[in-house]
Amino acid sequence: MKINDLCNLLFHFVRTRWLLRFRSRAALQAWQQKKIAAFLKQQLPLTPFYRKHKGLTLQDLPVIDKAIALEYFQQMNIANISLEQASALALQSENSRNFSTELDGITVGLSSGTQGPRGVFLTSRQERAKWAGIMIARALPADLLPGLVFGAQAVKIAFFLRANSNLYTTLNSKRIHFKFYDLYKGVDMHLPDLQAQAPAILVAPAHILSRLAELKMQGALAISPQRVISVAEVLEPDDKSRIEAAFGLPVHQLYQCTEGFLAYTCESGVLHLNEEFVHIEPEWLDQEKTRFVPIITDFTRTTQKVIRYRLNDVLRIRDAPCDCGRVSQALAAIEGRCDDILWWRKYGEQELVAVYPDMIRHAITMAASSLPDYRLEQHGDELLMAIQSGQSAMMDALSTAMTELANRLGLQTPVLTSMAYVMGDASSKRRRIRCVTRPEVQAVIEKNAGVIHA
Repeated sequence: MKINDLCNLLFHFVRTRWLLRFRSRAALQAWQQKKIAAFLKQQLPLTPFYRKHKGLTLQDLPVIDKAIALEYFQQMNIANISLEQASALALQSENSRNFSTELDGITVGLSSGTQGPRGVFLTSRQERAKWAGIMIARALPADLLPGLVFGAQAVKIAFFLRANSNLYTTLNSKRIHFKFYDLYKGVDMHLPDLQAQAPAILVAPAHILSRLAELKMQGALAISPQRVISVAEVLEPDDKSRIEAAFGLPVHQLYQCTEGFLAYTCESGVLHLNEEFVHIEPEWLDQEKTRFVPIITDFTRTTQKVIRYRLNDVLRIRDAPCDCGRVSQALAAIEGRCDDILWWRKYGEQELVAVYPDMIRHAITMAASSLPDYRLEQHGDELLMAIQSGQSAMMDALSTAMTELANRLGLQTPVLTSMAYVMGDASSKRRRIRCVTRPEVQAVIEKNAGVIHA
């Protein structure tokens, strides 16, 4: 790492860890608004897509989504890189498994593409160093800090993911030993290297952490990390319990996506939005204002603009302040994607009601704590169910859980049908709950009318 990048990393580490503290939420929001105003004044004229919006406030700018971001990709970055150029390089890196290549000094990466076309991100060298400083400040346990500064041995980080990136390897230094474990090669083949590394920090998707936890409990893996961090997918209750039991530690989360670093777990074990660097507008999904879709603006990122970008994730707020004292918004959960919301009918009516993924997970956890891995897919008025074991008793327990949930909510139970369980590979994001198609309201009105008059 060049000396300028190291200084940049250290500056953002110190600033994030100790200096960016606010006495009240109002103070944080006022500071945010000043930063956003300065960011827009400087960056809008430099970015082709936003030049015509020069001088406007944040609220006057258009809300965009992935489709718009991809359509106007070249106009939304100041490096004049086209989507075709970026995609070609990123795909070449994924095919060769060599993730060190850059495009005119810019790192290019791809999202996993679990929903539609794959997102593409660009980061400069300076942005990578800044990200690394912020990430270490958020993720490093306090008891590892003296060793990082004064210790003779590097802090070891094990990182399991589908793809590596210069963004992540920026963490590598004399004080930090970062090792990437390629999930395209599976999990078990990495065990000897993981055992030899003996990481202090273990980072992986939840279902991979769950697999490593099983191996540890079986005696096939003997590592004792000081922090375990879940990334890239929803942390399910059963996985959380298994991981914590195996490693004897609370599971932390980092909510990082193509569009930015959005949330982290504090020392009190509570998720907080990363509002010192990202402004988040809630698009509320319920009247009680407990769940929302985030519209994000990263006011620290300049190469590729992320301004009023609507994600497809569902976040649930925490209704009590956090003991850590931070005034940034605390979250109860990252529930999943909007496409994970199921739609069931009111009892005796045709109106559709949202059934959120956490409702489903809670019902399953309460009904059968020993239920193995499962999948739920809604296809209209039919709910297809699969479980890993294939045992009829387990399927009955899952059916009962869905029926009891519907009754508690005053909703009709969907038609429950079993389907074959298909095990995904290690590199794929796990999605247990998915709405493939919503019920057709008009068709049901006619059907019900026919039944009523029969």
